[in-house]
Amino acid sequence: MQLSREALIRAYRQMKTIRLFEERLHDEIALGEIAGFTHLYAGQEACAVGVCEHLGPTDYIISTHRGHGHCIAKGCDVMAMMKEIYGSRDGLCKGKGGSMHIADIGVGMLGANGIVGAGAPIAVGAGITAKSNGTVSIAFSGDGACNQGTTFEAMNMAVVLKLPVIFVFENNHYSEHTGEAYAVGAESMTVRSAAFGMKAIKANGIDFFSVYDAMRELIDYCKAGNGPASIELDCERFYGHFEGDPQRYRGPGELDRIREERDCLKTFRTRVTEAKLLDGAELDAVDAEVTDLINRAVAEAQTAARPTAADVLEDVYISY
Repeated sequence: MQLSREALIRAYRQMKTIRLFEERLHDEIALGEIAGFTHLYAGQEACAVGVCEHLGPTDYIISTHRGHGHCIAKGCDVMAMMKEIYGSRDGLCKGKGGSMHIADIGVGMLGANGIVGAGAPIAVGAGITAKSNGTVSIAFSGDGACNQGTTFEAMNMAVVLKLPVIFVFENNHYSEHTGEAYAVGAESMTVRSAAFGMKAIKANGIDFFSVYDAMRELIDYCKAGNGPASIELDCERFYGHFEGDPQRYRGPGELDRIREERDCLKTFRTRVTEAKLLDGAELDAVDAEVTDLINRAVAEAQTAARPTAADVLEDVYISY
């Protein structure tokens, strides 16, 4: 599908924002500026953006422990996200969620979480609402979550109830430190998903256009009342499972190779400039804008107000 110039620039801006957000977190964590466990998404930007560019605020996504990219792609405020990760009371969740528990119900981002495979059942619940209002519910998972019983039960229930739920498996080839070839008993996640009785396809997760086109097909399919679907996205992560992971499970030169040959931002830039859809100067201008945004986000987060002792008992229960 031919995207407009404006749509292409927006997609690139979203991917670049995720990349620079994550790279800056990597630097700030090394300086001791940010506490807690953090899992970076850099390298997988085409997955989140290729999916979420089809979605509106009334469509739902459920994220994972590696959720910053999903949040940004779905429209969460970058400034408030940075403040959340820094532990500020001005953050999206008032500094109580941190990196792994960011949520913004207003844009349809129902939350990241620290339990592998926990998102799929939540997406099924949201799918019941989505079925009644003509929207879709997206469950992001990794190749590790594809082995979880919660995921199996959720996929089966989505088929039984014929819900508009799409299970997105971002296969970055390592479940924490374990290779997919060792851990996934089926021929592939795609084959396994199809066995539940749903439409299941695979796309190139380092190519925004591959993800975007495949998701358009699946969203149309689900909104037409055909029930759930799944997609496996072949992608790479550029950092460890968590910040501080020495990555000794990787082969010699592996990280250098994937950064050079399998970078979704490089792929996007090459495709749009060679096709003369955008030129390098336009993309460079986006790079500068995003750099300024991330610099401002960090500067504000570093000085933003922190929660007080009196805030501990607030938001424990939600009043309806």
